[in-house]
Amino acid sequence: MVQDYTASDIQVLKELEAVRMRPGMYIGSTDLRGLHHLVHEILDNSIDEAMAGYCDRATVTIHKDSSVTVSDNGRGIPVDKHPTTNMSALQTVMTTLHAGAKFGGGSYKVSGGLHGVGASVVNALSSSLVVKVTRDGKVYRQEFKRGIPVNGVEVVGESDGTGTSITFHPDEDVFATMEYDFKVLAQRFREMAYLNKEIWIEFIDERKDQETSFYFEGGVVSFAHQLNRKRSVLHPKPIYASKVIGSTTVEVAIQYNEGFNESTFAFANCINTIDGGAHLTGFRTALTRVLNDYARKHKVIKDTEPNLSGDDVREGLVAIISVKLTDPQFEGQTKTRLGNPELKAQVETSVYEGISEFLEEHPQDAKRILEKCQTTARAREAARKARELVTKKGLFEGSSLPGKLADCSEKNPANRELYIVEGDSAGGSAKQGRDRNFQAILPLKGKILNVEKARPEKILSHDEIRALIIGLGAGAGTGNGSEFNLSKLRYHRVIIMTDADVDGSHIRTLLLTFFFRYMTDLITNGHLYIAQPPLYRLSKGKAHYWVYSEEEKEKLTAKIGTKGVGVQRYKGLGEMTPQQLWETTMDPEARTMLQVHIEDAIKADEIVEMLMGEAVPPRKAFIQAHATQVKNLDI
Repeated sequence: MVQDYTASDIQVLKELEAVRMRPGMYIGSTDLRGLHHLVHEILDNSIDEAMAGYCDRATVTIHKDSSVTVSDNGRGIPVDKHPTTNMSALQTVMTTLHAGAKFGGGSYKVSGGLHGVGASVVNALSSSLVVKVTRDGKVYRQEFKRGIPVNGVEVVGESDGTGTSITFHPDEDVFATMEYDFKVLAQRFREMAYLNKEIWIEFIDERKDQETSFYFEGGVVSFAHQLNRKRSVLHPKPIYASKVIGSTTVEVAIQYNEGFNESTFAFANCINTIDGGAHLTGFRTALTRVLNDYARKHKVIKDTEPNLSGDDVREGLVAIISVKLTDPQFEGQTKTRLGNPELKAQVETSVYEGISEFLEEHPQDAKRILEKCQTTARAREAARKARELVTKKGLFEGSSLPGKLADCSEKNPANRELYIVEGDSAGGSAKQGRDRNFQAILPLKGKILNVEKARPEKILSHDEIRALIIGLGAGAGTGNGSEFNLSKLRYHRVIIMTDADVDGSHIRTLLLTFFFRYMTDLITNGHLYIAQPPLYRLSKGKAHYWVYSEEEKEKLTAKIGTKGVGVQRYKGLGEMTPQQLWETTMDPEARTMLQVHIEDAIKADEIVEMLMGEAVPPRKAFIQAHATQVKNLDI
C-alpha cells in the first residue's frame, strides 16, 4: 500500500478539462438528454437576447453530420478585448466558466442563463465549434476544438446586420448517442415561443428533411389554449393577467375545463420551475382569495358556508405562470425552484387584479367556474373521509396491510422493493420466486380505475387503488401530488410487472396514469420502474436462451441457426415457473428494468389527457397515426 500523500498527488484541472472529465455535473448526463441539453444551452442565449428586446428570430439547424447550428439576429457577442482576461470577449465567453453578461444586470435585465456556464460547457464537450458574430459592420469568426481555440478572432466579411451563429459538433468520445429526437426538441422550442410572443423560432433537421416554425401572437394565452385543446372548457376565452412591477413582469393565463386534474406550469425567465417557488405560491394564494371574494360579494357563497379551499378552486384548472425578473434566485444549476421571496406578493397582486377584472366583465363565465368549484367542494368532504380511512396510520377498516400483500422482512425502505403484479396467477409465481428478504408482492385483480375520468372520492374508494395506497404507505395527492408524503414511502423501488399482451399494456398504462396524477413525487424522485419480462424462450439441444424483443429473437436465431430451434412465446407471467420468473425478471443480478422519468411534464400531461381522458377523437387520431408501428398485437 502506498503511504505517501503529498501536494503532488493533488490534480488541478483547468476549467474546461473538468467539464470533459465530469460532463454529467454540467449537463446532467451523456445520453440523449445531455445531447439535447447542448442545443438548449446555446438557444437559451438567443432567448435571453429576445427577452432583453434585441432579438426576434432564432434558427436551429441539425446538419447531416450531427453538427448543430444555432443562429439569431441579436446584438452579437462582443469581440473587443476583455479587461480582466486580456482575451477577446468572444473567447472569454466560449472558454471560461462563469463568464457572461448576466451577472451584473447591465446587459441583461432578464436572463435564464444565470450561471454563465452554457456556451463554454458546450464548447468543451464539442469536437469542433465555430462562432460567427455579425456586428459593427463586420463578420467575425473563431474556431475551437474541444474547447481550445484554433485561432484568434478573425474578420471574414462585412455585413449590415447583427447576430450570432454557433455551429458545434458534439464529441462522440463523450456522448453515447448522436441521434437527436426531432419531436422532443420541437416541443421545447414550441414552449419557448409560447413564453416569448415576440420571437420566431425556426427548426430545421437536414437528416430527415424536416422543418417547423413556431410563432405565437397570443403568448401564454395561446399556451393555455394548446393545453386545453382536447378538453371541454368552461369558458372559451382564457383569463389573462399581465402586470409590470418595478423590473419584474408577470404574465398569467388560466382556463378551466370539465376534468378533475390540475395542470399548472410555472416559469421564471423561461425556465420551467417544476418544483414551484414564490411565484407559484403567490398565484395559488391569489386564485383562492379572488374566487372567494367574488363569491361572497355576489352571494354565491352564503355567510354561514365555509370558504372554497385551494383544492376546490384548482380542480380542472390549466394555468401558465410566467415571470421575468432581474435577479432570479434559482435553487441549484437545475433551476427547478424559484426562491425570490418578493415575487409572492408581486404575483399575488397581479393575479388578483387580473382575475377580478375578468370575473366582473364575464359574469356567465364566473358563474360556471364557481359552480364547478362548489361541486368540487361538496365532493371534497367525501374524498377527505375516504382518504383518511385509507391512510390514517396505514390502516383500513381496522386491519393493517392489505391481505393480498406479501411483504418482505427487510425494514429499511431504501432496500425494499414492491412488485405490482397483474392477477393472482402471476402473483402466485412471483411470491414463490421472489427473495422474501427484500421483495414484496402486491397482486392486483383486473384493471384499476381510470383515474383520469374519475373524481377523487371515487378513486379512493376503489378496492385495488386503496390496496396500492395502503401498501405504499405514503398517501395519495389530489392536487399535483400535494398529499403524497415521500418520507413515508415503504418501498424505494416500486416495480410494475404486467403481461406482455394488450391487457398487460392497458393495466400498465392505467397504473402509470394513477402514479403520474396522484403520486408524482414517486416518479420525479426515481422510485418507479417497469419490469421487462422475456417475450420468448429459445432452445436448441440442452441450451436455452431468454429473449426480450423481436429484434433480439431474430439476431439470436440467425446466430444459432433455425434448424432444431424451439420457440416458446410468453404472453403471461403466469406461464412461467417461479424459478423462471426469478431468473429472468426479478433477480437483481440478471433482470432488466426501465426507470420511469417525466422528461417533459407539459407533454406528459397532454399525452395522458389524450390517451385516458374523455375526448374520443384525439385518441382515435393517435391510434390511427401509430397503427403501423404496432408489433405483436395479441387480441
